[in-house]
Formats: sequence, structure tokens, C-alpha cells
Amino acid sequence: MLAGAGEALARGVAGIVPEASSFPSPFPSTGPQGHRSRMRAKLLERGPDALADYELLEMLLFFAFKTGDTKPLAKALINQYGSFAGVLAASQAELLATRGLGEHSVAALKLVQAAALRLAKAEVLEQPVLNNWDRLIAYLSAALSREKVEQFRILFLDSKNRLIADEAQAKGTVNHTPVYPREVIRRALDLHATALILVHNHPSGDPTPSRADIEMTKEIRTAGEVFSVVVHDHLIIGKGRHLSFRREGLL
Repeated sequence: MLAGAGEALARGVAGIVPEASSFPSPFPSTGPQGHRSRMRAKLLERGPDALADYELLEMLLFFAFKTGDTKPLAKALINQYGSFAGVLAASQAELLATRGLGEHSVAALKLVQAAALRLAKAEVLEQPVLNNWDRLIAYLSAALSREKVEQFRILFLDSKNRLIADEAQAKGTVNHTPVYPREVIRRALDLHATALILVHNHPSGDPTPSRADIEMTKEIRTAGEVFSVVVHDHLIIGKGRHLSFRREGLL
């Protein structure tokens, strides 16, 4: 999802100012002339599926580097961060500290990530969340699976289970996020939400719930019952895996 959306946006960032001279491309152009135009032709004529991940990233970097060969940098970034999606999901601080990248290239990468997440979220908004489960999991995985600290989010739903808001309530450490049930329900009432889906990530990659996760979920469910706010599920997002409290019989 991220790769496809990233390439789709690449043509839209052509207006980005070339990378400042303090961050020159570390690789001068060594290939045959016309490489960039051939890459663009390949994309337009054969479609994005014809491009490898490093080629998508290479083309995205065209817009930050006016000249020079961006292929070695693209390959180095994928090796460092594990994948094209891993590059996009890396933090701004990490990217700015990476050799060869500067403010303009990092801005382009984060812009593509933001666009990909908005596209995924837009698909979730198209119909009731409970009828769109696979797309919901894809969106949440893209948003959370590579986070390095725990983040607790809440999906607020209306009476027809349509998404009203998706809000990050708190960020914590690598294995703990403070959550206050009273604040969760208060926010639901503010938004006139009648149902919730709780979501948080486990940076370890293992979505197995902790005892604290289970107790916190019970407290929010109990608080919600007083105001007729239903907790549909609590999802834990790991790396390539997720866990549903409802499907595991924990809710």
C-alpha cells in the first residue's frame, strides 16, 4: 500500500526545491545519459508494478536532487531501513541523520508517507468500519507497525459504525503507554460517538496482550457502559501480525 501510494505521489512533488548544497548527492552521475527520462518512460508505459522498490525510491529522490545518480542512495536506504516502506516510516530525526539526505529529501519522503496513510484512511471511511475490516487492519498496520514506542489510538464510531475520528490519545515508552479510561469516555461523549475501537502497537512486534492491556480494556468497557458507549474491539498491532481482543475472547 505504501509503495503504491508513494510512487503515485512522486510525480506530484516535482515542485520540491532541489537539495541544498550542504547536502549534495554523494554519488555523481556515472550512468548513460537519459537515465531519468528512461525511468519516467518505464513508469508511464509499463506502470508502477514494473519498478522495483529501489527504483521507486530512486525516482522519488529525483525531485530532491536536481542532478546525480540517486540509485546508490536509494539502495543504501533500503538496506539500512529494511524496505521501501521502512524508509518512509523512519522518523524525521533518523532520516535527517542519514548520510546523503537533507531537509528537502526528508520532506519528500514524509510527504509520501502522509499521502499513503491518508489514502488508506480514505478507504476505511468509505463504509462502516466493521464491514471493512481488512482495509482497517491495513491502514492501522501502515500507521503503527513500525513505530518504535507504544502509541494508543481510538477509533470513534457513530451509531452506524462509521468512523467519526481516529485520534492518537497517548504515546509512551517501548512497552507502556498510560491510558485513562475517564478521558477516553469523555472524548467519546464530546464527539457524540456511540462505539469505540481501541488500538495500540507493540514495538517488539509481538501482539500478545499484557495483563495491563487486558485490565485497561475492561476498565474502559465498564466506564463506557455507564454512558452507552460500546467498545467493539481492542486491536494490538505488531510487525506483520495483529491481535483482536474480541476474536480471542478477551472482550
